Amino acid sequence: MAATWRATQKANRRAALMSAAAQLFAERGYKAVSTVELGEAVGMSGPALYNYFPSKEALLCELLIDVSTRLLAGCLEITSDELPADEMLDELLAFHAEFATSEPDIILLQDRELSSLPTDANRKVRRLQREYLREWERVLAKLHPEFGAAEAQTRLLATVGLLNSTPHSARASGTQASGAEAAAILAAMARAALTASLRPPQRSTA
Repeated sequence: MAATWRATQKANRRAALMSAAAQLFAERGYKAVSTVELGEAVGMSGPALYNYFPSKEALLCELLIDVSTRLLAGCLEITSDELPADEMLDELLAFHAEFATSEPDIILLQDRELSSLPTDANRKVRRLQREYLREWERVLAKLHPEFGAAEAQTRLLATVGLLNSTPHSARASGTQASGAEAAAILAAMARAALTASLRPPQRSTA
């Protein structure tokens, strides 16, 4: 029982460190944050960080690998369901919009600090991201085969960029309802952008 309690406490402290690090790194940049400041953010000394992570760099790696792993896992859960392609796309858009509005620090961190990762970790994150997009491509190809591979990829990259471009939208209000509303608006906008027709509008002859 005591061992289980200690393991739980360690897991909770590790999660708290990751959350605090994401916020500090996003606000001030990875290089500007010291291990002492990371420790103080969760009520412990700087050197105590090494009880949970080998280094500050290892903590950054864990943050960015973890988010890409979670996104891919959530995506695969959706695409493994026997849903019509149209519903599956709506699920994917809602899933990513909820992530973008609920974890703005991670969005900013991913944009700014991916290049700071060591080579192996950088490659792993990019591989996970490619797998994530391939699942989206598969769904979009079923729904809009007329797009073709190049157009579908362009649309998807632009859509993910749109979804990730509003990292502070969940902070517009402190209420959960506001965050849910922001995610719904963002998903609807992304759906319109992703599937928009490229044909010019017909002019009236009247």
